[in-house]
Amino acid sequence: MEKAYGLEIPQSLEEACDSTRTALLVYDMQVGIIRQLKNGDEIVTRVKTVLDAARAAGLRVFFMRHMSLPKEASGVFQLRMAMAWQRVKTVAEVKPWFLRDSPGFQLVPELGPLSSEVVFDKITMSAFEGTPLDIALRDCGINSFIIVGVATEIGIEPTVRHAADLGYIPIVVTDACGAGHAQAGQRALESMEFIGDAILTDLQTIQQALSRRKPA
Repeated sequence: MEKAYGLEIPQSLEEACDSTRTALLVYDMQVGIIRQLKNGDEIVTRVKTVLDAARAAGLRVFFMRHMSLPKEASGVFQLRMAMAWQRVKTVAEVKPWFLRDSPGFQLVPELGPLSSEVVFDKITMSAFEGTPLDIALRDCGINSFIIVGVATEIGIEPTVRHAADLGYIPIVVTDACGAGHAQAGQRALESMEFIGDAILTDLQTIQQALSRRKPA
């Protein structure tokens, strides 16, 4: 651990995974999203492995869910984005995929949150925009987080970039992050690695790091 000006600066994955200052962020592991991925079942299994390790290490756990607004309550950007994603030319053709009470909006059952864990809903790509996540993490003294889920190129990269600007150390478990488009997902990982403000690791390594952390 590098020490300077009264600060402790993590230099390794294990140092960044202090259970008192690190949380797990599970991003958009929803029924309607996972079923769009060719390897959805595999990603669920890998995320569950990280989740189990984080729980055993005593980390706080936060789940994110992407929520569609009813068309009547949607604005210009929300409608334009929906048209682009669904490849339709009119608002009348848009079908909100993740309405609050729809089956596709729910988290996959394998990852059911405990009563001690948190679920935040969002209408943005960054998990920090328009949600209480930043407030909740800072109030707990969290300065780093492990992120897993989907999709790497759509939501995880924006969350990592936003988090770095907010002063967090993001830890990306690359093989526990799914991509809707494999090449775009790989480009996102390469971009995060190039920028260097996040720690990129894999499932086996994060398991080992968390297994050495004792719950506070």
